[in-house]
Amino acid sequence: MTTPLLPGARLGVVGGGQLGRMFTWAAQRMGYRVTVLTPDPDSPAGLVADEVLPGALDDPEALERLARDVDAVTFEFENVDVDALGGAESRCPLRPGRHLLEVARDRRLEKATFARLGLPLPALAVIECEGDLRGARERVNTDAVLKTALSGYDGKGQRRVRPSDDLAAAWSDLGRVPCVLEAHVSFEAEISVVGARGLDGELALYEPVWNAHADHVLDVSVVPAPVSPKVAAEARRIAASLLEELDVVGVLCTELFLLPDDRLVVNEMAPRPHNSGHLTIEGHACSQFEQQVRALCGLPLGSCDRVAPAAAMANLLGDLWSGGEPDWSAAHGIPGARVHLYGKREPRAKRKMGHITATGATPAEAEERVRRARELLVAGRTAAAGTSR
Repeated sequence: MTTPLLPGARLGVVGGGQLGRMFTWAAQRMGYRVTVLTPDPDSPAGLVADEVLPGALDDPEALERLARDVDAVTFEFENVDVDALGGAESRCPLRPGRHLLEVARDRRLEKATFARLGLPLPALAVIECEGDLRGARERVNTDAVLKTALSGYDGKGQRRVRPSDDLAAAWSDLGRVPCVLEAHVSFEAEISVVGARGLDGELALYEPVWNAHADHVLDVSVVPAPVSPKVAAEARRIAASLLEELDVVGVLCTELFLLPDDRLVVNEMAPRPHNSGHLTIEGHACSQFEQQVRALCGLPLGSCDRVAPAAAMANLLGDLWSGGEPDWSAAHGIPGARVHLYGKREPRAKRKMGHITATGATPAEAEERVRRARELLVAGRTAAAGTSR
């Protein structure tokens, strides 16, 4: 039995983004100190951490220095240079471990792992050199999506490819790097399941979340998802199988497509808290970030029960700032709405600057509240500007 890390221990986070920021707050509330490795001390997590260790995230010396100074290390994103973690791994526990990061950061390994576990997948082919193009097109001779094997997120590193399109040109457009060609899936909805697994193998699974995207970026998430009990149970089964088979210690999000006949197809996984899980902060007894702290420290996992009948989350992208400062007072006036800002200095189009959560008596009410609160950020600003004139 591994002795848990008790309050007062120092936890390390690789990465300074908003996920690290929310992890830091959860850890501090529980009595832990947090050191963040980031190249930017003014990053979202760097602004709230107990200590900032300046350094590149792929620098073996910086990673080893972080591991030497803390009692355990976690990650806020999966695109980590796993080869640079060798020295750090010998210094203190890394949770999740290198093996999981290696699989999750590379779509080729990720898809191969899903196939090995017998999980439902769309038709796909790997392209690593020009000689693979013909075989890939023969294997996936439908509408498809070409995705870079590494470093793709929020629609970046992807190209839609139709049967009449030039696959070689699309591959060249992505830099002729290793890619995965996947058959395009005509789905009814995208759902995600956030779960956690502790050091002792304990599982904690949230119920499926319904997700809506806008221009390849997550827009709104709602729970409970409007799916049948059979679909909800199958989604949780798939998520649990990944947590167990990959020996996860930490948080893992499984993204799935729901097909018209109620079948599920696995899209991808993320070995960390997930954007769609932000609604657990106000919507559930234990948030996904507290679960990450608990798993990292070897503590019992928390309850995934909802504390309200329904909850929803809406992302706040930098586009909202294009006409000036949003009207925060108007958004705060919506019942049950909570605004979370990440402390990023410069708003840019599609950049995630924050999110709004809300609870409600029904999923429809919770969703209407977060959408209305976000609309008022712009509408209230416009109204105030008109009054001042």
